[in-house]
Amino acid sequence: MTLTHDRPLVLLSFGHACVDVYQGAVAALVPYFVAERAYGYAAASGVVLAASLLSSLVQPLFGALTDRWALSWLLPLSTLTAGAGVALGGVTDSYSLTLTAVAVSGVGIAAYHPEAARAARAAARGSHTAMGWFSLGGNVGFALAPPLVWAVVGGRGLGASWLLALPAVAGAALCGVAVHASGTARAAGGRTAAAGTDDWASFLRLTGAVVCRSVVFVGLSTFVGLYVRERVGGGVAAGTAALFVLYLGGAAGTVAGGRLADRYGRLKVVRRSYVLTVLAVAGVVLAPGPAVYLFVALTSAGLYVPFSLHITLGQDYLPRRVGTASGVTLGLAVSVGGLAAPALGALADASSLRTALLPLVALPAVGRLLLCGLREPAPPPVPPAVGSRTARDADAR
Repeated sequence: MTLTHDRPLVLLSFGHACVDVYQGAVAALVPYFVAERAYGYAAASGVVLAASLLSSLVQPLFGALTDRWALSWLLPLSTLTAGAGVALGGVTDSYSLTLTAVAVSGVGIAAYHPEAARAARAAARGSHTAMGWFSLGGNVGFALAPPLVWAVVGGRGLGASWLLALPAVAGAALCGVAVHASGTARAAGGRTAAAGTDDWASFLRLTGAVVCRSVVFVGLSTFVGLYVRERVGGGVAAGTAALFVLYLGGAAGTVAGGRLADRYGRLKVVRRSYVLTVLAVAGVVLAPGPAVYLFVALTSAGLYVPFSLHITLGQDYLPRRVGTASGVTLGLAVSVGGLAAPALGALADASSLRTALLPLVALPAVGRLLLCGLREPAPPPVPPAVGSRTARDADAR
């Protein structure tokens, strides 16, 4: 591909980072809610639930809509919505208003991911490595959330949370330029039907594995900062460092996942990643002292290596419903884990954080079992690049 054809994917990757800052920011704000507002574990995890619940419900709707129409205008609008919700959630003193604000942010995130993943897959032209770079953008956004929240809220308190809206403004601008550069708007009148047959049985099994991964990821995102503070001391900084390691390791893992899949095949890489995750989460829960950071990093690799591969596998299992597949594997995969967060918080309040985290060891094993017997789907035909002679001929027809 030429630089001209790479440009939309690069812009979409940076825009993805600006959006997923807000998925990471909700969990990063939890220690501050506990410290400044005296939330219990259950109440704090309720904030994560609020960000996830409505997002989970509307995610399939946005996926279905993008299967029928090109909704490129959703990208900048949803980015601004995600940022505004998190910013308002921090500045309001009311628990109910905080829940409402982060729920609105979750809707913005839900609206963004199906259309962004569809546009990125078209720009990637079938390359797993290229999709890995797009997913990397989101993972970088996650990784930047803890230090960003610490820099904004750590010294000024939750009242400074309005500054967290700034990445959304930058992300909306990047998404607008990406839409223009890719020529997506020219297809706004509709899109041609994709070739292939939808394999719902395989897709549902993949989705079950993705849900297991999601619960582990969101559970650790919500509580690993507090848990590490208990284990090693060091206050908020120690917990923020653990959360940063969890997210930052995903950046390397996602790129590695695409490259490994191009060499060894997607399903083999995904299955082995789930096995690694079982061992790594066990280490997080049971390892003594500072060694916990090593296991957090290994957990990050296990969770993120298959991240972009989930997306392309889902799209290839449902070639006629790429938007739906993207909404489930990319957006719902992250948000649905928040539905389990209050249960983990209630268990932590009743016993201890370590006890609450123990069930997370078993979930990757369940996901690995669901992946047994799945076959590699046939990749879809590669669309012509924007601006190519084939694409111009298709437009003329």
